[in-house]
Amino acid sequence: MKLAYFIAQRIAKAKKKSFSRFIMRISILATTVSVASMIIAISFINGFQEVIADKIFGFWGHIRVMHYEPVKATMAEEVPILGTDSIMNLLKENTEIKKVSTYATRSAILNANGTIESVLLKGVSEDYAYEKINRFLIKGKWPKSDDTASTVNIAVSSFMANQLNIDTGNSILVYFVQDDGSSPKVRKVEVSGIFRTGIDVYDKVYALTSLKLIQKMNGWDKQEIGGYELDLKDPEKMEASVENIFSLLPGGWNALTLKELSPEIFDWLKLQNTNKYILIGLMTIVAVINLITCLIILLIERTRMIALLKSLGGRDSMIQQIFVFYGINIALRGIIYGSILGLGICYLQLYTRFIRLNEDVYYVSSAPVSVHYDQIVLIIIGTLIVSALILIVPSYISRKINPAKALVFK
Repeated sequence: MKLAYFIAQRIAKAKKKSFSRFIMRISILATTVSVASMIIAISFINGFQEVIADKIFGFWGHIRVMHYEPVKATMAEEVPILGTDSIMNLLKENTEIKKVSTYATRSAILNANGTIESVLLKGVSEDYAYEKINRFLIKGKWPKSDDTASTVNIAVSSFMANQLNIDTGNSILVYFVQDDGSSPKVRKVEVSGIFRTGIDVYDKVYALTSLKLIQKMNGWDKQEIGGYELDLKDPEKMEASVENIFSLLPGGWNALTLKELSPEIFDWLKLQNTNKYILIGLMTIVAVINLITCLIILLIERTRMIALLKSLGGRDSMIQQIFVFYGINIALRGIIYGSILGLGICYLQLYTRFIRLNEDVYYVSSAPVSVHYDQIVLIIIGTLIVSALILIVPSYISRKINPAKALVFK
């Protein structure tokens, strides 16, 4: 073992120019690019999934408690439930819940400057945690939930503001269409803020206002609400938490995770894992093929050396180990260089945001990055193990070399 390792090191460090040395450098470069690509891909996809999920959870919480409706659409008004102090306290006592807020939604039509836009108003209570969505606010301020003034505030998305040609401080009319076919109720509101989540299904649909406005327009009393919005301390425990919360609710109520309410978005995010695994597989194949090619060329070039070692009593297993060690040396150098390059690009993007994206398409303005070192270690170990196992196959060529023929004097 020590002799095989020693000879492999001498071959790898040989300064003599040869075709196999050129191929070795190409193999190191290919392994470097493959490992760097895997690290970059997995870090960028992780970042993308986490940022989009964080945006969605920020706007709507992790779990919603509402009236049970088996065929309810994702974006639709709720059947009212009775929000009592006992239910609120029961939810707040749950150690898995970070924040509880009441809300309700109502379809409406915004009218300004001769233009109209349909909207789903999300009314929130005084205790709503605006700090979790402050990053979405691009101008003005969030509406006051405690609506005691004569003018009601509303926050609209930048998309709606552009469509209606309005700005903060402008007054607009809101029409609430009645189910009984009577004339719509009209309310004058003031635009207090403009936000942008970067998610089309939110920016083109929702506007924020006071829960009291929704209750008044729906003819509800002060205790009637659309539901409870729950923020969890640990989003990873969402499925387990929703089962626990559901068991505490009155009959006719339901608790759903946001993944259940918006499956199309989370299924799309989950699909990115498939792309990640495909890319990792392809890059591993590229690295392995290059290592095999390099090893075969070296075996052909070192035929006389192999024959000499055999004639001196060297065993086939020892000679095979020489070339396996040589291949692992190449793989290790490529993995080290690739790890440095991959992590370097990831952290450069993390601090400079030099890779820009179209937010209308990708929901983010720059490529997000999330480096998980456990995944990086798995990539490194996995690439090394696969390379070492695969290299055993071409190294068998050394067993077929006949010393008597290879050492013929020329």
